[in-house]
Amino acid sequence: MHQLRTPVSTRSLRLPATAAAVVLALSACAPVVDVAPAKDAANPACAPMMVALPDTMGDAALRKTNSQATAAWGDPSKVILRCGVNVPGPTTDRCVSVNGIDWVIKEGDPVWTLTTFGRAPATEILMDPDQISSATVLAELSAAAGKIKATRNCVGQEELQNLPTGR
Repeated sequence: MHQLRTPVSTRSLRLPATAAAVVLALSACAPVVDVAPAKDAANPACAPMMVALPDTMGDAALRKTNSQATAAWGDPSKVILRCGVNVPGPTTDRCVSVNGIDWVIKEGDPVWTLTTFGRAPATEILMDPDQISSATVLAELSAAAGKIKATRNCVGQEELQNLPTGR
């Protein structure tokens, strides 16, 4: 019996090897995080903050998301960020200042919502305090959030007591 031999070029060997490498690379990646964009996600003021985001949040690594002006850390996600949410108005919700950035905190069960105060567009953070410390999240995000200029600050009870009286 005579076998037919087909000449094999190095080019024809490279193509399947390249395809296999791409498949392996894609299969090793964590899936993209599905995050709904904020209403004002296309606001150009979000861009400087987005490029300044940290690569890690505690022990959670930054992951790719499928929407503009969003970010996620951890697999599964421990922290979700959305720039371009509605700017909070005056509120009686707790407001804290971390490294010069004011945040309005709404404690949910289990997810907390942390929103920048006095910055437009506002940035919203969704996090579970049982998975990661809110102090870590706010400290890690302060430098990036500061890329959006503050126009107002939180006012505490002590400032309200010192307001001038009307005549």
